[in-house]
This record gives sequence, C-alpha cells and structure tokens, in this order.
Amino acid sequence: MKKRTIFTGLLASCLAFTVLAAYPALAAPPADFRELVKAAMPAVVNISTERTEEVRSLPRMPFEMFRGHPDIDRFFEPFEEFYNAPRSRKMSSLGSGFIISPDGFIVTNNHVVEGADVIRVTLSTAANKKEKTLPAEVVGTDPETDLALLKIKASDLPCLKFGNSDVLEVGEWVVAIGSPLGLDHTVTAGILSAKGRNIQSGSYDDFLQTDASINRGNSGGPLLNMAGEVVGINTAIAQRAQGIGFAIPSTMAQRVIADLQEHKKVSRGWLGVTIQNVDEATAKALALPEVRGALVNTVLDGQPAAEAGIKGGDVIMAIDGKPIGDTEELLRVVAQLRPGSKAEVTLWRDGKEEKVSLTVAERDLTQARGKSGGRSEASGSDMLGLKLRPVTPDDIRRNELRGNAGLLVTGVEDNSLGEKAGIQPGDIILAVNKQPVHSVDELTRSLTAADKRGAVLLHISRRGQVFFRAIELSPKK
Repeated sequence: MKKRTIFTGLLASCLAFTVLAAYPALAAPPADFRELVKAAMPAVVNISTERTEEVRSLPRMPFEMFRGHPDIDRFFEPFEEFYNAPRSRKMSSLGSGFIISPDGFIVTNNHVVEGADVIRVTLSTAANKKEKTLPAEVVGTDPETDLALLKIKASDLPCLKFGNSDVLEVGEWVVAIGSPLGLDHTVTAGILSAKGRNIQSGSYDDFLQTDASINRGNSGGPLLNMAGEVVGINTAIAQRAQGIGFAIPSTMAQRVIADLQEHKKVSRGWLGVTIQNVDEATAKALALPEVRGALVNTVLDGQPAAEAGIKGGDVIMAIDGKPIGDTEELLRVVAQLRPGSKAEVTLWRDGKEEKVSLTVAERDLTQARGKSGGRSEASGSDMLGLKLRPVTPDDIRRNELRGNAGLLVTGVEDNSLGEKAGIQPGDIILAVNKQPVHSVDELTRSLTAADKRGAVLLHISRRGQVFFRAIELSPKK
C-alpha cells in the first residue's frame, strides 16, 4: 500500500511538471503591480464638485386634501406663493481624474463636472507629501464622449502618458486607480474583458470592457496597462452586475483632449448624409457580396457628400481604405476626420465598387443629421398586400417631395409581406431598386424583375423622413 502511494505521488509530480513545461504561463507568479502603482499614483486626483439645484423643500400644504371648495381655496391663497416658491439646495458629488501635464491639465468625465458651480481637485499625498486641494476651472467638455478637461494653477506636477488602446488584446492585465465610493486612490486590477462595446450611451460608443473593480467615484480615473500608460478613462459600470466596467479608449480620448486643450471645443468630420445599417435582405437586393457597410438614405444639399456625387441608395463600404462594418463604425471613422481634409469614400453602386473624393466639413450639432432606422421591408400591390395609388400634387406639396414620382400606401393587408415589412398607410414609395415609380404597373414590373434576385429595395417617405427598406421576396421559413 505504501509503495502504491509513493508511485501515485511520483506520477502526479511528473504530470504536473509535464503540464507546466508545456504551458509555462501557468507556472508564472501572479502579476506584481507595486512599481506601476508607485509611479502612477501621484498623478491620479480626487475631484469633488458642488452644484445648486432647485427643489420644493417644504412638505405639502396642510389640509390640501380639502382643496376644491371656493371658500377653502380662498383661505389657502395667501400661503400658496410661499409653499410653491422654488428653493435651492447644495448637491455634492465625487469623481476621479488624472494629470496629463506638469502645468496642471487634468482629464476626467464630463458627467463628473457637468453643471458644477464649484470644482475642487485633491492631489495625492504621494505628489505633495501632504494632501492639497485646489480649485479647478473647466477648459472644455465633450458630452458626446463624456470627456472633460480641467486646469488647476500648479507646476512641476507628476503626470501620466497616454498609451495605444488599439494594440491592447483581450486578456491583458489592466489597473484602475480612482476614488470609488469616496475612498481616495483605490487600486483595483483585472483583465481587458472585451473591446468595441456598444452600451447605447451615444453616437460614439466603442468602449473597453474590464473586470477590474470599478464603482461610483471611479469615473474619470485612468485605466492603465502594465507599462503604466493610460489606455482608457473609466466612465461607466453595468448596473446589477459584478466585474463589468467600461472605459473610453485612449485613442479616442487623445484626439478629443487635444482639441479641448487647443480650441476648448471638439471638431468632428461631417459628410452630410443620413444612414442605416445593411441587413441580409438589403445586401441581397443590392447584390452586395457581404452584409456590411452603411446604406445612404438621403444626401443633404450643399454638403460634402452631395458635392462628391454620393446618392441615396449608395452603400459606404470604406473611408480612406478603412472598411466600414456598420453605421456606428462610419460615425466613429468620420468623426476622426479633420474638417477641411480630403477623404476617399468607397461606395457600392449598381453592383460594383466606385470611389469618390470629397472635402470633409465640420459637424454641427444644429445640422439635420442622424440615422434612419433599418429593418427588412418591400412593396407591390398583390405581392406585398398593399393598396396603392399614384401621388397627387397635393401629396407632393404636403410631403415636400422632389419630383412627381411615388405611390401612396392607402392600406396594408393583415399578415401580408407589406405588414411584416412594417409598411404603414400614409407611406409613399418613391422608388424600387433606386428606380422612380409612377404607377402600380411600374411597381409590379420592378418586383417581377427583382424576384430573381430574391429581395427588393424600396425608397420610402414617411412624415417628412426619407429612408430605405429592403424585403426578401421569398423569405426563409
């Protein structure tokens, strides 16, 4: 029995040695963050803010339940102004940030300082031997990426450098430093869990996901790689979850911060189109070799896309050779273009690729812009279950249509392809596969021709919005 125990132990040791020899990473000791933290900690700051909010601080007026009788209402009239007068109260909040220059420029989140009357920055004891709090002013903010740049009056401050978030790989160690729940200069570590996360917070979602512990108060603090470089700015957490935090990639943040530091605002590129995603039916209808790109709904007059000859129904496949997967990616890529610069746009048009050159304009939030929704849809009176009639001059004038083409949808049959496609009474079908339609016969001929392809693309006007819809004519069961 003893010999068997010895033999079993030797066998287990040999197996363990073999595994560790084959996979040396398993034998590596746990990561040591001590030197990284010592170098980075002095440049991380705590940010506290105060803001004034108007509230109704007094309780409801006594005996309010008896209101409604004229005599009682007259009794309460002298007190109403006093009770209903707006009152203000001071609100405070905490966040984090990090110094990026010796003369006191500090990066944080916009939501940390938004609406603040007073902003204070507390430097770490590692940077000043003793804690020091200084007033800060806002240099500039960018709500769309949730970034803000602050400035304090100081010199010879320790600072952090930006790294390249594009070269990060999932599984790499990352370290977060901040003030979660008001606990100054807390260090947490984890791995990069994912890249390119869209959490539906805005037009430029492209977040890094990490399982390094991030809580309220970490907002605005740095996410560091093992070289001590800032690869992300911690900005959000997943509610009702553990170990899911999100950070703004450094490659996006650097451009925004540079603009804020130099111009106090962010300049973004603008093409002047409205867009939607390409789905399988749309790709089939346009004979696209793959389901990707951004389908152009409309082209705004006088804007770069119009001047370059881009048309509704074109699919933007690449910008300066960078492939475009969907509308979100197009928005991010165009936003990075410098206004006034030249850009080459690769289009899918009439079954083949074409390239056009344009001069990028500056995006203006007041301009008409955005994405029109994109689901799979189609047309055709009998084939699609639609009741149609040609548009009248009144229809054209009322809907501000260009030209005299179009068929007005007056009815949609239950459970028809038209209903499943989401077509509604009042919609106007302007074109089929980018060919204008003036009559139901034209529509039927276009659908018959499109049936060989298996899908059709409609250009639709709905309450002033123009967009494309595609539908598979022989949908899969």
